[in-house]
Amino acid sequence: MSAESVPVIDLSEDIDTVAAAIHEAASGIGFFYIANHGIDRETTDEAFAAARLFFDMPEGIKRTVAVGTDQRGWMAPGMSMLPGARAADRKEVFFWGREIAADDPDMGKPMVAPNRWPEDTVPCLREGIAPYYGAVCDVGARVMAAVAVSLGGSPEDFAPFYARPLARGQAVYYPPRTPEDEAEGRFGVAPHTDFGVLTLLLQDDSGGLQVRRPNGEWIDAPPMPGTLVCNIGDLLQRWSNDRFVSTVHRVINRTTGARYSIPVFYDPRTDAVIDPHLFLREGETARHSPITPGEHIAGRNRESFSQYSQTATH
Repeated sequence: MSAESVPVIDLSEDIDTVAAAIHEAASGIGFFYIANHGIDRETTDEAFAAARLFFDMPEGIKRTVAVGTDQRGWMAPGMSMLPGARAADRKEVFFWGREIAADDPDMGKPMVAPNRWPEDTVPCLREGIAPYYGAVCDVGARVMAAVAVSLGGSPEDFAPFYARPLARGQAVYYPPRTPEDEAEGRFGVAPHTDFGVLTLLLQDDSGGLQVRRPNGEWIDAPPMPGTLVCNIGDLLQRWSNDRFVSTVHRVINRTTGARYSIPVFYDPRTDAVIDPHLFLREGETARHSPITPGEHIAGRNRESFSQYSQTATH
């Protein structure tokens, strides 16, 4: 494995082997595929089918669950413009998170809110996505246990931080890129780093995900059947005291058809303290001050999504 390509890591191997492979990938290119993760094909197919059906619905139906500053529900085209981009991203997104009760101790804290499922019009969206979401969060816990070992800790080190995790999901639809998009510098997703700790991405067979190597070269991270793409986010780079790399990446749908993906951002509870002292090596100085995921991610969202500048909230 090297920073020149995106490696494949077999999650069925023993944890020390997985941890060593993650450490090499995370400190190099910052991306890796996960094979033998245990999520069956039927579960992923049903999640994609539900997402496609929702995005095919008339705009009026999707607007009944329009996104607000709680970052739950449907985000229309043109509402995502990442810092530094020349144009808004060419995509639609449906956002959700873990299901919470009215008396949840995190209710009202940053990035914690009830989901906005279109139960009356597209009930299959929740029915199709929920099993995948639960399964991929289980995979995320296994990956984070190996990450802890890779940083010199124990498999259980992250567990207290993941009580009531944010674990935010997105179903994403990308239309084909047009010549006008190319002329305007418009991407499916403009170059960016992910805001949180760990991203687990389910992508269809369209391709389009690209990762920027340290020398500036863009390389493809093409679909590989039966795998998830994982990448390090900004918060894990901080937590690892910059031993791990949050890598710039982008999406360009160059096909003639739609592209769909389902990323899950596997992040700790909203008020967990991300502090590099947790894995600091002897003689090493912390490069980052402590920060909480909820405040950090909410701040990045305010820079990137137009609903935060609108008066209507949900």
